[in-house]
Amino acid sequence: MKKIPVCISAPVDTYSGYGARARDFVKALIKSKPDWDIKILSQRWGDTRFGYLADHNEVELAKRLVPNLTKKPNVWIQITVPNEFQTVGDYNIGVTAGIETTLCDVSWVEGCNRMDLVLTSSDHGKLVFESSKFDRKDQQGNILSSVELTTPVEVLFEGVDITKYKKVNTSSDVQVVKSLNEIKESFCFLMVGHWLQGDFGQDRKNVGGTIATFLEAFKSKLNKPALILKTQQANSSVTDQSHLIGKIDEIKKKVGGANLPNIYLLHGELKDEEVNMVYNHPKVKAMVCLTRGEGFGRPFLEFASVGKPIITSAWSGHTDFLHKDLTLLVGGKLEDVHPSAVVQNMILPESKWFTFDHSSALKAYKIVFKNYKQTLKNAQKQAGIIKRQFTSDKMQEVLAGIIQRNVPEFAREEKFKMPGIKKISLPKMQKL
Repeated sequence: MKKIPVCISAPVDTYSGYGARARDFVKALIKSKPDWDIKILSQRWGDTRFGYLADHNEVELAKRLVPNLTKKPNVWIQITVPNEFQTVGDYNIGVTAGIETTLCDVSWVEGCNRMDLVLTSSDHGKLVFESSKFDRKDQQGNILSSVELTTPVEVLFEGVDITKYKKVNTSSDVQVVKSLNEIKESFCFLMVGHWLQGDFGQDRKNVGGTIATFLEAFKSKLNKPALILKTQQANSSVTDQSHLIGKIDEIKKKVGGANLPNIYLLHGELKDEEVNMVYNHPKVKAMVCLTRGEGFGRPFLEFASVGKPIITSAWSGHTDFLHKDLTLLVGGKLEDVHPSAVVQNMILPESKWFTFDHSSALKAYKIVFKNYKQTLKNAQKQAGIIKRQFTSDKMQEVLAGIIQRNVPEFAREEKFKMPGIKKISLPKMQKL
């Protein structure tokens, strides 16, 4: 029986968050739909480099790569931002992490409406897609037409591979482990995320605000923790690293004081195994990121699975899987996106995102540091929830259900077989 032709356009070979999402999605689909002939068109993602598949011996995905389409697929799947969605197959699925603010661009809604089904990573993303509505007006201000979502949207969370994130030997010769072993502090907070555009405290991950609040929480204290900052801005170059060191120094000057806690910059790309070593290192006690908004928050899910405390904002995608009673979710309010953080067709000036409450954030830092045993117990309960409900296997189950509910059955071409011919006994002829 011939398989259903399916093509997925995605940044599967890139070192990016979308690349990780794409690889997980394709692997889950391969397991869920053995009757689909799945091919992959590899796409770029920003300035992130290619080579992930070869570096990690991803043979199953690499062998499915094709340079271009030779015929129309029955099912076309595109993993990217919605304004890039295109109608290519008989049935078209758009997969996106969603949006980090309260409003998505009209081009995103139009992109979603080109598809037959849209999958997003969180309830937050689904809500924003469904609530974003726009009026088209003429020069006199008269409404000509309205644009709103007409395509069904389902939530497909990004499951964590619990076989990948687990305890490891910290006496390893791997460079990242050596670097962590050399840190003099035994208690370190970890922040993971790109330092994106925006004035101080206005970047989406709020790296600047997270650093400043950490410094304020522990300055002039005799016993101080450290902050490990796993970040980069544009790339993994020495120039990028030097620029970030300068930005950190500027924040130190803003906070002031001669006795500030130490910050260690972990710059450049890490393999998945190295990320796991960072998460599980005994000096890494908790994760912190006072983010302004997440479509999902993949590093939170990975770190939560190892059973250590997390401090983060009480809003957007990651609240799907971080339990409010087991995580230090910092309160705050929604405010307009700052002009310095606006990104055309993506982060809109008329949208809002989260601003954390400063005193609550300071309190959260101190709770984790002073009452670590209790916060660790809660974190381990949180890890149990993750391992039961938000794994890559569970994500595969959800995906299989979504496909079954939404994607139509397509006719299959089969080889034509001649019907069997039975031997026929003719009656004997009589002589006339």
